[in-house]
Amino acid sequence: MGLLDVLLGRSKPVRPDLDQLFGLSSAAITLRAASELRPTGLGSVCFAAVEGGAFTEIQQDLHTLLATESSRDSYGYTWLLSRHDPEDMTGLVTDLHAINSALEQQGFGPQLLCSLVGFTDPEGRSLALVYLYKRGSFYPFAPQPGEKRDNSLELQVKALVRDDLRLEEDLSRWFPVWGAPGL
Repeated sequence: MGLLDVLLGRSKPVRPDLDQLFGLSSAAITLRAASELRPTGLGSVCFAAVEGGAFTEIQQDLHTLLATESSRDSYGYTWLLSRHDPEDMTGLVTDLHAINSALEQQGFGPQLLCSLVGFTDPEGRSLALVYLYKRGSFYPFAPQPGEKRDNSLELQVKALVRDDLRLEEDLSRWFPVWGAPGL
């Protein structure tokens, strides 16, 4: 970063740190202890698909090795969904890390958008802890019917997991992921 960047108020972007995903295991323990939110055993990785044999091959390898399910959303992004027993948060997080790492190592890091892990409570409310790949940070997303958000729950969860995860401080970056697999 140069002097001109400093004068113009530009900052160096945070580099993705996939090891941050492992903090989800302790965040799940915190949520279990401090709230009624429990892991669903579902997690997913979202990326912008590219054409080509290498990309198709790595996607097929991930399906074979990790038994992921693939889907495409209305915006054209690809989602890889991993399913685990809800009590096996470590296994789920390991799968998400492996998917992200495999795509990154094959040069597809710029296509990675986010990863998420789903939670639910006895009342049926859903919550996802979303990892923004390009920001290297997490935020909670609590959808409600009619494409509304439970902002109160999101802020409560932010306060609960602040010691477990690197949280996105810029609330304008807490993008909704409506209908995301794993939510």
